[in-house]
Amino acid sequence: MNESTPPPVLMPGGNAIQPRLVLRCITIVAVGLSLFQLYSAGIQPLGLFYQRGIHLALIMLLAFLMFPVFGPNRKRGIFGWGIDLVFLAGALITGGYLVLFLDEIINRAGFWSETDILVACIATVTVLEASRRAVGFGMTIIGVLAIIYAFAGPRGELPWLGEWMPGILNHRGYSLDRVAGQLYLGQEGIFGLPLGVAATYIFIFVLFGAFLESTGAGKFFIDMAYAATGRQRGGPAKAAVLASAGMGSISGSAIANVVTTGAFTIPLMKKLGYQPKQAGGIEAAASTGGQIMPPLMGAGAFLIAEYTNTPYLDIVKVSILPAIMYFATVYLFVHIIALKQGMQGMPRSELPKMRQVMKDGWHFLLPLAVLVWLLVMNLSPMRVGYYAVITMIAVAVLRYALWYFFVAPGQGQPVTLRRTQEVVWIGLVKLVQGLELGARNAVAVSMACAVAGIIVGVVGLTGLGLKFSSMMLAFSGGNLVLALVMVLLASLILGMGLPVTASYIVLIVLVGPALTAEFGVPLLVAHLVVFWYSQDSNVTPPIALAGFAGAAIAGSKPMETGFQAWKFAKGLYLIPLFMVFNPEIIVGGPVPVVIWNAVIAIFALCAFAAALEGYLFTRMGWLPRLAIGAAIVGIFYPSLITEIAGVVVMIVAIGTNWRASKREAPSVA
Repeated sequence: MNESTPPPVLMPGGNAIQPRLVLRCITIVAVGLSLFQLYSAGIQPLGLFYQRGIHLALIMLLAFLMFPVFGPNRKRGIFGWGIDLVFLAGALITGGYLVLFLDEIINRAGFWSETDILVACIATVTVLEASRRAVGFGMTIIGVLAIIYAFAGPRGELPWLGEWMPGILNHRGYSLDRVAGQLYLGQEGIFGLPLGVAATYIFIFVLFGAFLESTGAGKFFIDMAYAATGRQRGGPAKAAVLASAGMGSISGSAIANVVTTGAFTIPLMKKLGYQPKQAGGIEAAASTGGQIMPPLMGAGAFLIAEYTNTPYLDIVKVSILPAIMYFATVYLFVHIIALKQGMQGMPRSELPKMRQVMKDGWHFLLPLAVLVWLLVMNLSPMRVGYYAVITMIAVAVLRYALWYFFVAPGQGQPVTLRRTQEVVWIGLVKLVQGLELGARNAVAVSMACAVAGIIVGVVGLTGLGLKFSSMMLAFSGGNLVLALVMVLLASLILGMGLPVTASYIVLIVLVGPALTAEFGVPLLVAHLVVFWYSQDSNVTPPIALAGFAGAAIAGSKPMETGFQAWKFAKGLYLIPLFMVFNPEIIVGGPVPVVIWNAVIAIFALCAFAAALEGYLFTRMGWLPRLAIGAAIVGIFYPSLITEIAGVVVMIVAIGTNWRASKREAPSVA
């Protein structure tokens, strides 16, 4: 490298060493994508295929620019650039062909030309390769296996493979033309519902979260949580729970939540006395809960709303109580550990003051308030996201302008033309950074949705969903609990290779029909159960992704931290069961019944946390711990008698523990 050649730069978000020219191209494409999304969300909505086609083309351009073909830590070289240029052209062809020739394609629906099939093959390969780079091998492999399965059968391209299929998985097999048309030229493949949601609702809210992050909202939420809980026992851990609930709903990624909030909370938890593996596990469990926390819930609420044809606001409303139940469980785990290890809170001098925190960051609450208000007004979620982003930008500009013109001069920083130019330039740079960050953050989820569309398209073409439902019914013997255990295991296996959004899409297509049609689970409850179970890959070994991220910050062993996260996140497994057997908390019912179910559910989860940790007011013996376990089974079973019996048993067990602590107090003194 000679002196005139600019040095390579570490690219945030892609973890790759990139030349400056590539970074500029990434910025241009990312900003263009974000501006396109804002335009289509708030100014001129586009048709279905135009929106999805342009979105996918720009997303794949970003993916190929951000992630080199041979990995993030290797230079592309001439050969690598040759491959990348081919796929960059493939990305343009994928979206451009559909947009330019949409009318002709619709007119010859079902009678595809050779060019249609060729472009469909190019698009499928390009989507799979972009997914490999942006999401990982697991997603790509499942997409390839789905296509191979479509070809297997007596009338397919791979008839010999059909002979090896178990009888229940057999199907007729399909030709290349039929599969290519299904995956690219219709509304049930790549450009199906998952990508449609990603190209509209999800992106605009990811962009909103990016602007919050780039303007400093993350620090505001963390400081507010510390000011509220810092002086309590285990204060930093409780602050981690609250801050992760706030940021997780906005960021839409448990891992991103761990990295952002964990960088502040995990060191303080360790300083207070939590073991490194406990600190990492607490942060991972709390961050995972962010994706089930209203109002945004990551990408999940939008997908559930589309699949169930339920208003987005209704999804948010029914998710509030389960989210509170989950975070109450994690919060109590944190408190019990603090009691058990004799921890105290942080000194007042080391904590931010709530008044100062609100004075410095109150403007971050305005966009959230606008967002919630517009949702209540029943505006389209896409339009709500657009106005939330515009409000965020306007509030940031207004607040900074007020400081610059009225506060700064009093601090000896007079308003001059040069300083004004510098401030305007900094503001434009911040705007570009927010637009770029939003597009970068959306690459993985959009590519996951595109490949999920391939899988959904194959499932619809071959009837695999009904066959899977038949297998599920046969293996469970008609027992709903066994069926839910099978769903849980399937979500864990899928979660090893898929992100949460893709895992939910694939799983609901396969098991959703069985849960609703065969076992009578209400449609919305079935979708919430599958969505909650799809979160478990973040905290369940051997692939506890959020746990591993927490371990990296805490300096603990990844697997030990993963098991701690698994323990703290037990609500992910118990709360969906409670939804199934007590659907009133989701679908509604008499107010006394809903209140009763909510109270006993939170009580049972808190008692379960105490039993699992073996401590509440004092150490808990094995007998009361087993009694609480049995009582929880009674509470979850849909019978008033067993619920009352379970509550009584837990009250007795907890009361006994409290009396034991009183007897120990004099001797300790």
